[in-house]
Amino acid sequence: MRYELSQYEWDVVCPVLNGIFWILRSGAPWRDLPGEYGPYTTCYNRFNKRRKAGIWDAIYDAVARLENAATQMIDTSIVRKDLGGKRT
Repeated sequence: MRYELSQYEWDVVCPVLNGIFWILRSGAPWRDLPGEYGPYTTCYNRFNKRRKAGIWDAIYDAVARLENAATQMIDTSIVRKDLGGKRT
């Protein structure tokens, strides 16, 4: 097909995409990205460029539409708040 990626193109982008997905699924910092996915800076820069362009939001919205909005995101991040030395 004219607009599909060739096998060579998939071979080039696959490690970067898998690296991005590894970070998103693991919650690890970018510096902890295993070397098999390429340099973490490359993965981060490509992820960030597409985030700013709204591409990840568009992908998420498309998947949510296919699943009749049954797709959910749960963020399990923990953020500590500085209470000025006070513990609650």
